[in-house]
Amino acid sequence: MSKEVMLLENVEGLGVEGDVVDVADGYARNYLLPQNLAAPVTTATRRYLEKRERERQQEKQEGLAKAKAMAKKLAEVSCTIPVKTGKDDKMFGSVTSTSILKAIENQGLDLEKGQLLLDNPIDELGVFEVPVQLHPDVVVPIKVWVVKE
Repeated sequence: MSKEVMLLENVEGLGVEGDVVDVADGYARNYLLPQNLAAPVTTATRRYLEKRERERQQEKQEGLAKAKAMAKKLAEVSCTIPVKTGKDDKMFGSVTSTSILKAIENQGLDLEKGQLLLDNPIDELGVFEVPVQLHPDVVVPIKVWVVKE
């Protein structure tokens, strides 16, 4: 026997939220329904999912607006990081995302380490553009000046 249920959450190997799937009666009764991962297919369940989707879209729009406002602030930011150098302007160590975050923090802006898209640490003097991802749709570059101490 199988039972038709609508998924309320993403279930690995079964489907994503909103999918209507046929599962074994025992799987639905003993796992999906008690864990609130699925519900029997009814008009009330469909309305609930539509409401949740509207709420998610609203949150996504608000997050995008905040990210765009932060992007305007970051577009004007440039940070200077002094480093110790040796012979022939060779740097001792390198500039990592942590040191860039500290320089940005000193300017009154708060970012998380995961937002900096720095592939490799900077190991030479110069001006570099480091992309910052504030939102999946908003990436803004900031200028990082690496200079002699």
